[in-house]
Amino acid sequence: MIDAIDKPAIYITPDYVIQAVNAAYAETYQTRVKIGSSKCHQVSHKQEQPCDQHGEDCPLQQCRVSGRATSVVHIHTLPGGKQYCDILMKPVRDASGMTVGFLEILENIDYASADPDKDKMIGQSPAFRSLLNQINRAARSDIAVLLQGETGTGKELVAQALHDSSHRQEKPFVVIECTGLNESLFESELFGYEKGAFTGATAPKKGLVEVANGGTIFFDEIGDVPLNMQVKLLRLLETQCFRAVGGLKQKKADFRLICATHKDLLALVERGEFRKDLYYRIAGFPIHLPSLHERTEDIDQLADHFLHYSNQPNRRFSANALATLRQYPFPGNIRELKSAVEQAALLADEDIINVTDLPPRIQNWQATSATQQPTTLMPLDAVERDYLRRVVAQHEGTAETLASALGISQRTLYRKLQRYGIRLKHA
Repeated sequence: MIDAIDKPAIYITPDYVIQAVNAAYAETYQTRVKIGSSKCHQVSHKQEQPCDQHGEDCPLQQCRVSGRATSVVHIHTLPGGKQYCDILMKPVRDASGMTVGFLEILENIDYASADPDKDKMIGQSPAFRSLLNQINRAARSDIAVLLQGETGTGKELVAQALHDSSHRQEKPFVVIECTGLNESLFESELFGYEKGAFTGATAPKKGLVEVANGGTIFFDEIGDVPLNMQVKLLRLLETQCFRAVGGLKQKKADFRLICATHKDLLALVERGEFRKDLYYRIAGFPIHLPSLHERTEDIDQLADHFLHYSNQPNRRFSANALATLRQYPFPGNIRELKSAVEQAALLADEDIINVTDLPPRIQNWQATSATQQPTTLMPLDAVERDYLRRVVAQHEGTAETLASALGISQRTLYRKLQRYGIRLKHA
């Protein structure tokens, strides 16, 4: 059964023992597996306990409880290092309907990493893994994707990942900046022009739509397209046909559509500033990009990543400096963190970067927040997450003693830690 699957796949019994692997798995991972005795968590994570006992979502456990196929994003420890994998787990039943095992199909995620890696998405938090799962789902089809998130959350990097993971990866990836495009520039940039179409058009020029033929077009800040130009954009997206400025011949381009915005497009639709028909054309598969405030667990990794590729790669943050970065809200998100890291690396006089080396705005915010009561309400989930992170960092005992001190069961503690991506020091 599994040899007919073109992706890496293994068959596991309910006791986590691997009973079969297909050729694609053996070729891809080159990991030694003892059929009938090796357990999946030993091979993939180098752990003696199942995934849900060391901070990961266990797809087998979820599949066993729900009785349905389930998918998760995991970090696997392989001979070549850590690798993100998108896992699909399916129950296998006998003639009586009893679940006798589980089929695990794996797909490497090459555009993300848990370690510093140039031009890749970095992180491990639950919000980050959820984002990877959505990217992988959307990349498999030609559905129009709308990336929504605050400025600085990495929308172009996600758009590139969608293109690189699709069947169009060998074709062009064309970025169109919608901010500041007036009507004449919009048409000439998108559709191109013929010789003599206007003063200065001394030679014909291909438009970006024609350049992108067969590949992907990424409309960045689609919410900035003026209302009068949205009709022309809608016509292009509906028909994929266009005419060059000054031309008579209709041309056709085959492209995949990805759009991004930091604006609330539905609110713009309600105010009559964005066409409803255009919104539903571009929002086939909306993806929310979490702010850095939603994935504070990734700040340490991202800071190390930006340091690694800075002009001062040998420098390291002190524990207090990292704690200060984790507490700062970063309204500019990842882009602001990158800038702060590069500034701190230049300001530091030693290899260890201290709090006093951080940009003044971060130091001033810490000083102000330490003397003032918060003036805004926080979601209860955020309060619980921050509290758990602090008590776990301070607790020196076992999970059992921590659960007892918090007045909850050990199972509830593990579920909460898993939800917020927090790891125990003495797991």
